Amino acid sequence: MQRTVFFISDSTGITAETIGNSILAQFEGVQFDKHRLPFTDNPHKAEVAALRIKTNYAQTGLRPVVVNTMADRALCDIVATSGALMLDVFAPFIGPLEDELQTRRSGAVNRSHGMVDFDKYEARINATNYALSHDDGIDVNYDDADLILVGVSRSGKTPTCLYMALHYGVRAANYPLTDEDLEKLELPARLRPFRDRLYGLTIDAVRLAQIREQRRSGSRYATLAQCRWELEQAERLMRQTGIPSLNTTHVSIEEIASKIFDRFGIERTMF
Repeated sequence: MQRTVFFISDSTGITAETIGNSILAQFEGVQFDKHRLPFTDNPHKAEVAALRIKTNYAQTGLRPVVVNTMADRALCDIVATSGALMLDVFAPFIGPLEDELQTRRSGAVNRSHGMVDFDKYEARINATNYALSHDDGIDVNYDDADLILVGVSRSGKTPTCLYMALHYGVRAANYPLTDEDLEKLELPARLRPFRDRLYGLTIDAVRLAQIREQRRSGSRYATLAQCRWELEQAERLMRQTGIPSLNTTHVSIEEIASKIFDRFGIERTMF
């Protein structure tokens, strides 16, 4: 069975999509055809969205599902004319909060992901630039690093660093363990002064070989034997030096970041 789902927002749609996907993941027997409609922030756009949803309803004969984070009730009502099942993410929370705070919601659009706090926004941009300039050992001056990820090539270091930087303003560098490092089974000299900021990422050898094969098909770098050797040596090095580590094979970037933050006691909000 397949159902169509629309994530609708008056802003980026990130919240609607994130929460919506978390809910949909609970229904394993259903396939979902997903569509994101961001910046639905005026009556005309809401009417266009409603027409698109209504057309899908007519074509499939199945009632579409709308996961909605639009703050303006009037816009929600326009989209609801489509006949879709409307799931308002804000609805369970707005009423109790209005009662508790003794004030009514503003209904202002484009608020969830705006640059409300310019200092935090600038910190995120600076952290992203830091992650890019300290990617794969490009810059090895780690004095300003909040943390440093270590691991073999393609174990998930770069995307994790960028995620932590872009969403949380964490200055994360990463260092790729080379064959020379792995043969010596010693922590590289440039990392030793920052021992308390190191965190290791590892991965299943078969999965690593698949990833590397896409990058450098037919190379020694991508062989299963090479991947197994590197991972065995890297994990041995991490154990010997007491570096905390995580296998990323079946773990999302969001979960990897949360586990790292928990380990280092880093408490940051997303926006």
